[in-house]
Amino acid sequence: MNQKQEPLPENQSAPATGQGQPAPAAPVDREPEIKRLQAELDAARVEAAANLDKFLRAKAETENIRRRAETDMAGARKYAVERFASEILAVRDSLEQAHKTGPAPDGGTAMQQMREGLELTLKLLDSVLQKFSMTMLDPQGEKFDPDRHMAVSVVESEKVAPNHVVSVVQKGCLLHDRVLRPAMVVVARAPAEAAERPPAAP
Repeated sequence: MNQKQEPLPENQSAPATGQGQPAPAAPVDREPEIKRLQAELDAARVEAAANLDKFLRAKAETENIRRRAETDMAGARKYAVERFASEILAVRDSLEQAHKTGPAPDGGTAMQQMREGLELTLKLLDSVLQKFSMTMLDPQGEKFDPDRHMAVSVVESEKVAPNHVVSVVQKGCLLHDRVLRPAMVVVARAPAEAAERPPAAP
């Protein structure tokens, strides 16, 4: 006896029979894409590091230029009077020479007043020079310093230690810490032994 099949409700589908179903999708291989992205990331990191290095170098160079400029400007201000100082030294040399070769202290009232006037002028001039950071170098008896002294002669001396200044021919001058003019000096050396000395002429 045939059984009558009842119709299904409208919202219920018939059970699948296995025919006409789509095949499952094959898995996508994303490994090449990941490798490509990783390579791009690594390259970007290398480029960023290089750019940072360039920036730091440029910053350091800029700082060095700024410091050099500041140093140059400070030096220009500090030694702006160098030419004036060189010229005024010649005036001082003349006054000092006049004082040395002038009248003796016992040469009479007028002469004594002239000598005292020269001495006072020298002191006043030295005071002005000091205001401009100029210092006279008078290395009498000091050890010879090639950076500050110029040896014009070397003589034997028993009173002054070897390589020390016997006498000052012309005083030197410092402008701040720069040697404006070295002192011209006579330097001592040890006396030769008697056996090494040539015999005296008859």
